[in-house]
Amino acid sequence: MKYLVVLCDGMADYPIEELGGKTPLEYANTPTMDALAEKSYVGLVKTVQDGMKPGSDVANLSVLGYNPEVYYTGRSPLEAGSIGIDMKNTDISLRCNLVTLSNELNYEDKTILDYCADDISTAEAKILVDYLAEHLNSDEFKFYSGVSYRHCLIWDNGTLDIGTLTPPHDITGKPIKEYVPKHKNAQKLYNLMVKSYDLLKDHPVNKARIEKGLRPANSIWLWGEGVRANLDNFQEKYGLKGSMISAVDLLKGIGKFSGMNVVQVEGATGYLDTNFEGKALAGINEFKDGQDFVYIHIEAPDECGHRNEMMNKVKAISTIDEKILKPVVEYLKSTGEGFKVLVTPDHATPLALRTHTNDPIPFFIYDSTKEVNGVKGFCERTAKDTGNYIGAGYTIMQDFSK
Repeated sequence: MKYLVVLCDGMADYPIEELGGKTPLEYANTPTMDALAEKSYVGLVKTVQDGMKPGSDVANLSVLGYNPEVYYTGRSPLEAGSIGIDMKNTDISLRCNLVTLSNELNYEDKTILDYCADDISTAEAKILVDYLAEHLNSDEFKFYSGVSYRHCLIWDNGTLDIGTLTPPHDITGKPIKEYVPKHKNAQKLYNLMVKSYDLLKDHPVNKARIEKGLRPANSIWLWGEGVRANLDNFQEKYGLKGSMISAVDLLKGIGKFSGMNVVQVEGATGYLDTNFEGKALAGINEFKDGQDFVYIHIEAPDECGHRNEMMNKVKAISTIDEKILKPVVEYLKSTGEGFKVLVTPDHATPLALRTHTNDPIPFFIYDSTKEVNGVKGFCERTAKDTGNYIGAGYTIMQDFSK
């Protein structure tokens, strides 16, 4: 038996008037999802328990069968592991976004114009992060470059007693005064953010971006703090040799810490311009190489949700169906071996809110050896109408992996 998970990050949404009262998933062209869902176990699953922040970290751990209340130690440590940082038990890791701030004189009077600086390229970002490291690294703080706008700061002998650090995608378009770190233990972090603006605002990379009509990456924004992560080995936990395919460091980190084979796909960006075909081919090749379980994570619907890009979100979902789910399922059918498919978002990222929620999300589990009566048209509404509900999201993998 082979096991495929297609994780459509942030795909779930609310009905939208401009789409005729449909959600992006319901409006999108998804013939492969619909055909499978018609013969699948379909329902809703709550991947983020009440009281936990509805992030992709918590939600993907849940989908993979790791109870976040037991295993979650923060978002950034998972990303840190992905980019090869060997954290000490006394280290604190923080996600370090490259963002675009407005140009008011005082830092706290600025507004976050873009949480990802127009999806800055990894090559440009590395120059900027290396420049920050050159000027701001110390025995206490060290910067590490990651992918696109997503980077890492390690705080030696730091503390988690720093108050609330708000994700920048939650406050895009808002003045930052209410959200800058205010706790006395976070003063050093705030100072780094202020210094980063002074260093980056006139950097040649940003001047060149402005000339091209792109937003500058003129500041860092720190959040997602945590301590070193430790996950049980996935193969030992479920008896399946697993592979992780994703563009983002968070998922690569989860794959690494759980002992999966982490696959690098050229051209995988985490947005609508990602290499969809390359991800599908990578998944097929992992199965051909003897892997039992392949987890293909696609970030694009989530990014479109954060940016309130309605038709791009629809396009992302349709493209996942056409260029990832369809070819991988066709390959699995061609082998003659039994297979199971789980399709689900990790959480909802409603366009109207531009951030994550902990709403229950739709899923289906297809078993080629045991087809059942499912639903016509896979979406939030039909999933809810089944009455099937998994309240503890981390148990879904136990059912799927049987």
